[in-house]
Amino acid sequence: MEKHKVKRQRLDRMLEGIRPPIMNGPMHPRPLVALLDGRDCTVEMPILKDVATVAFCDAQSTQEIHEKVLNEAVGALMYHTITLTREDLEKFKALRIIVRIGSGFDNIDIKSAGDLGIAVCNVPAASVEEIADSTMCHILNLYRRTTWLHQALREGTRVQSVEQIRDIASGAARIRGETLGIIGLGRVGQALALRAKAFGFNVIFYDPYLSDGIERALGLQRVSTLQDLLFHSDCVSLHCNLNEHNHHLINDFTIKQMRQGAFLVNTARGGLVDEKALAQALKEGRIRGAALDVHESEPFSFSQGPLKDAPNLICTPHAAWYSEQASIEMREEAAREIRRAITGRIPDSLKNCVNKDYLTAATHWAGMDPTVVHPELNGAAYRYPPGVVGVAPAGMPAAVEGIVPSAVQLSHSLSTVAHPPHTPSPGQTVKPESDRDHTGDQL
Repeated sequence: MEKHKVKRQRLDRMLEGIRPPIMNGPMHPRPLVALLDGRDCTVEMPILKDVATVAFCDAQSTQEIHEKVLNEAVGALMYHTITLTREDLEKFKALRIIVRIGSGFDNIDIKSAGDLGIAVCNVPAASVEEIADSTMCHILNLYRRTTWLHQALREGTRVQSVEQIRDIASGAARIRGETLGIIGLGRVGQALALRAKAFGFNVIFYDPYLSDGIERALGLQRVSTLQDLLFHSDCVSLHCNLNEHNHHLINDFTIKQMRQGAFLVNTARGGLVDEKALAQALKEGRIRGAALDVHESEPFSFSQGPLKDAPNLICTPHAAWYSEQASIEMREEAAREIRRAITGRIPDSLKNCVNKDYLTAATHWAGMDPTVVHPELNGAAYRYPPGVVGVAPAGMPAAVEGIVPSAVQLSHSLSTVAHPPHTPSPGQTVKPESDRDHTGDQL
């Protein structure tokens, strides 16, 4: 009999914080979760509405974020269009978790976040197919000169004779038998390799962090150094995370190690390529053509920067990740990660915490217990200067009409804490990840 009591007690403890008993009296307060650099919360709210108040900031920097969010938000969702340095993170007084809607997290100082007791998560499986498809599209475009042929017709050029075709399509090449070199064989790198093989490419890759044997499973050839890959590749495609060790991985020195007239494609991170060196190589013909979806300075403009006069260049606005399906899937997963943080224990309950090693050891992690509730502001805007959006009748936010908070609230065991002051760190240190998801290189 005593044994059964112990089991019952353990079961009760497991359920605590996940499905608490319904008690009489006022509802328990809920956490405030903010979408920092966007305004559409319609995907996230159905997942979070019964456990959190969701607001949006539509900010491009922390200077545009309302004081209420800085003081009270315990959770934050963000895309790639806002950057959080240590100085930015210290402005948040109650923040416990940040979820990057996408897989790249180089716009967050994850070490400083850990020092401040803030867990940082990402969505590593986001847009794998979209980025691989977009990369393959860029590669095909470079080889078959589709963009340049289209532009010629749009500009009114009469293309009739073989000589005219030869002139406009100069540089077009046969794909079968060419060697594609992939730097970083994460999820996207592997997806691209499978697509490239179907088109007849010989595929080689360089990835110093990948375990042995993957190349055998995929039927690829592995090279041991970056120099080997550059020397043997007719086209080089980047699919690695950006960190302090690989900034300007493609520079004047490494470009000179590439084959004369090779192609370059980057759908990972803009900081991987020295754009000044690339522009010079394109002008000199050392690189036959390049396609970039990401840039050192974003949003990208042809009218500014070193690439404005570079020939044989295709640029897209950091959109290789996007499809309607992928956008919804990554937002849903990001919201579920926030929900896991609220209803479970941080970081144990989190699925994709990227800074677990940096989290302060002395911090006691448990479920969140926020002290302020703003049910009437679900889906409202917190932007500086103060300007909360209007609330529809019956307390419903106009932007999310039809979404009603649940009557039953979850209780939590951890009070909101203020972060202690820290001295600014000189820079972010990113430890190579064992999983090294290269899919978010792009998002």
